[in-house]
Amino acid sequence: MMHKLTFSLAMALGAATVLPAGAALAQTAAVPATAQSEDVRLTAFLDAEFAEHVKRQPQLATRLGLKEGGDRWNDTSDAAAKAEVEWRKASAAKMRAAFDRAKLSPEAQVNFDIWALEAERTELSYANRIYRPPFYSRLYSAHSQLPDFLINTHTVADAADLKNYIARLRGLPAVLDMAIERTKASQAAGINPPRFQIETIIAGSKQLTSGAPFEASDPGAPDAALWADVKAKTEALVASGKLTRAEADTLIGEARQAVLALAPAYGRVIAWAEASLPTAPSGKVGALTLPDGLAYYENELKLVTTTDMTAAEIHATGRAEVARIEAEQDALAKQAGLADRHAFYAERAKLNPPRQYDDAARKEYLDTANAFVARTRTLLAPYFGTLPAYGIEVVREPAFSEVAGGAAHASAPSPDGKRPAKTYVHLVGTVPDPAAMYTLMCHEAVPGHNMQGDIQVRQQGGPKFRAVTGYVAFGEGWALYAEALCKEMNAFPDIAADFMRLDAELFRAARLVVDTGLHAMGWTEDEAVTYMNTTGRQPIERSRSEVRRYITLPGQATGYKIGMLKIMELRARAEKTLGAKFDIKGFHDLLIASGSQPLSILERRVDEWIATSAATS
Repeated sequence: MMHKLTFSLAMALGAATVLPAGAALAQTAAVPATAQSEDVRLTAFLDAEFAEHVKRQPQLATRLGLKEGGDRWNDTSDAAAKAEVEWRKASAAKMRAAFDRAKLSPEAQVNFDIWALEAERTELSYANRIYRPPFYSRLYSAHSQLPDFLINTHTVADAADLKNYIARLRGLPAVLDMAIERTKASQAAGINPPRFQIETIIAGSKQLTSGAPFEASDPGAPDAALWADVKAKTEALVASGKLTRAEADTLIGEARQAVLALAPAYGRVIAWAEASLPTAPSGKVGALTLPDGLAYYENELKLVTTTDMTAAEIHATGRAEVARIEAEQDALAKQAGLADRHAFYAERAKLNPPRQYDDAARKEYLDTANAFVARTRTLLAPYFGTLPAYGIEVVREPAFSEVAGGAAHASAPSPDGKRPAKTYVHLVGTVPDPAAMYTLMCHEAVPGHNMQGDIQVRQQGGPKFRAVTGYVAFGEGWALYAEALCKEMNAFPDIAADFMRLDAELFRAARLVVDTGLHAMGWTEDEAVTYMNTTGRQPIERSRSEVRRYITLPGQATGYKIGMLKIMELRARAEKTLGAKFDIKGFHDLLIASGSQPLSILERRVDEWIATSAATS
C-alpha cells in the first residue's frame, strides 16, 4: 500500500529533468500555438491556486520540502475542513469562468478536469468526515501518525528546521486534544472505533511515553521514540558543523521539555480510550452497523475506485478473480511437477517451517530485499523511457507502529532526493515464506510505489498540484500491475517466486470479497478472517491484521484490484489495436510520467494515445 496514504506525494521544485506531464502524448501529437498559450495560462492559474492551498496545509509544505509553516500542524478542525470545501468549489468555478476547456490541449484538459474533480471529491469526502474520526483508522490513527510524521517526514537540515521540530513537539498536545474532540463527536453520532483499535491506541500511546526522558528514575531505560529522534537529528547538526555544542545543548533542553509535555497529552488520549472500551464494538463492526452506513460505504467506494461500481459488482469481480487465479496456480504447480496449488503450498510449508523473527532473520530479510530492489532497477530500461533517479531503501517499520502481520507501505522521496524513497516492512511475528518477498518489493519499491513516487516528484512542465494529487485505484492498481510486470521483466529468481506472485494477487482478489462482505453484506470480523485465511491464503495473524485494517478503512483495499484490472484492460486494448506499433515504453510513460489520475481519465488518455499512435506512420 501507498505510504501513510495521505493521498499525496511530493512535488517537483527544480529537480532533475524528466518527461514533462503528458510527454507521452506530446511526443506524437503537436499542440497548436493557441492551445500552447492557453495551456501556459492554465498552468500559471493552477500553480497560483495550489500555492494558496499549500499555505493552509503546513504538513503538505513539509512534504514538499518547503520551510514555510514548518513550525505548525495542519488545522484539523471541522471549520477548516468546511472552509477547504468552499475554497475548492470557488476555485473550480473561477477556473471554468476563466478558461474555455475546448481551447486547451488534451493534456491541459486532463489538468482542468482533475482540478474540477478534486472540488467534487473534497465535498464528498467532507460528507463522510463524521465517519472518519482521527483515532478510527488502523493505519492512520492520530496517536501514531503524528510522531511518525516528525520522525520520518520532518527532516532537520539546519537550526531552523530543528527549532520548527521543537515547535511542532510543543504543538502536538493541542492536535491530540482536537483528535479526541472530533472522535467524541463521531461517537455521539453512533460511530465508535472498534474495541481492537481502542486497545491498539492505548498500547501505542503508552509505548510513545515510556522510556527516557519520561522514566528519569531509571537510568537504563531506552529512549522514547521522539526523544531518540530529536537527539539524533540534533547531534547530526553538531557533527556537520551546522550547530555549536552550546546551541545544541540549549535546543535539546527545550526539546526535552516539549517531549515531557507529551506525557499528559497522551494521558488524555489513554483516558479517553479507556473510557471508550466498555462500549467499543467488536465482532460485527462493518459499515452496516453505522448510521446510514451503506450510503457512507458506497461513497467511499466511489472515492477509492474512481468508478461507479457498486459493492455487489465489486464482490462478484472478486469471486471471479479468485477462481481465475486459483486455476493459474494449479497450472503453475503442475509445471513444477506437483498435483495442484494445494500440493505446492504444502511443499512450501515443508521447506519453510514456522519461525519467529529474530535479529538475524530481520537482517537477512532487509539485505535480500534491498539487493533485489537494486537488481530490479537494472531491468527497467527496455520497459520505461522515464527511470527512477533517487535512492530507494527497504527499512523496518518504527517500533511504535509495528505489528505482527502488518502491511508494508511506501513513501516517496523528497523532491530534491535528499530524503530517499522508503519501503517500510513489519518484522515481528512469524517470518513469511521468503519467496513472497520478491513480489512485495515489486509492489512497494520497483517498479511499484517507490519508483512511481520518484518519477512523480521530479515532474516538470505541468501544474504542480498534479505531483501531489493521488488516487488509490491508480496508485495501488499500478503497484499491483507492477507485480505482474516483474514476471514479464524476468525479475523473479525461480518458480516459487512466481507462484507467490499469484498468491499475492489472490490475496488482493480476496480483499474485494472481504471488504464488501464486511461493509455491505453484514459479515462479522471472524467470518472475514476465516475467508482471508482459507481462500486468501494468509496466515491467521496476517488475516486478522488485514481484516482490521479493512474494518477501519472501508473501501480502500478495493482500489488495488479494480485499478490493476483497468490497467490490464487498457494495455490489452492498446496491444490489440496497435499491433506492431505498440510501444511498451510509451504506454508505461503515459501511465506514470504525468502523475496519478482517476481511472476514467486514464482510459480517455490511453484511447487518445492509441488513436495518435495508430495514425503515425
